[in-house]
Amino acid sequence: MYVRQADARGVGDHGWLNSHHSFSFGGYYDPAHMGWSQLRVINDDVVSPGGGFQTHGHQDMEIISYVISGALAHKDSKGNTEVIPAGDIQIMSAGTGIRHSEFNASNTEPVNFLQMWVLPGQAGVAPRYQQKSIQQSDAVTPIVTPTGSDTSVAINADVSLSQIKLPAGETLRLGEGPRQGYLHMVAGDASAGELSLGRGDAVGVEGSETLTLTAQSDVTALWFDLP
Repeated sequence: MYVRQADARGVGDHGWLNSHHSFSFGGYYDPAHMGWSQLRVINDDVVSPGGGFQTHGHQDMEIISYVISGALAHKDSKGNTEVIPAGDIQIMSAGTGIRHSEFNASNTEPVNFLQMWVLPGQAGVAPRYQQKSIQQSDAVTPIVTPTGSDTSVAINADVSLSQIKLPAGETLRLGEGPRQGYLHMVAGDASAGELSLGRGDAVGVEGSETLTLTAQSDVTALWFDLP
């Protein structure tokens, strides 16, 4: 079982941006933390009011944004101009190449969001943008799936991402089977066996491993189903 504690993540403090890197990214490099299966980046970013990422390019990467609090303003070279509020899920398939900018949509409040990168299933596809409001229908609700749906955005990869909402005192079993799983805690406190998990903590499982999650307080988490 792979355990990634929040306080052991890489840190990038740029004044307008405070970022915690679950995996090696930019100036942070640790060969023990390069990703999990197709998952390559989870950056927990807090952007100051009015701050943001100037226009830059990406290619052949599936880029998911999940806003925890505040709102994120997105603009790209395909003509998409959107605001992503907390409660929405957004994906940008960079494909053959796309340029975009991301800014805090507020001049008074910070925005906190997770940006996650997944290796594509097929390279060289046409760039694509999609955004949906998350509609939680069960304890584990898919929000990113290979084919997309009325409630999930589509990803160019054999990967699914679900949002977990687990009330205090309830237990949920995750994993088991030939695929791999990765849990990232967004809010609340939980236990998994002898592990205590809080905001920003993560656990990866593979093969026949399972993860039994018990919520100590109301929990929000993300669960990746990976090859």
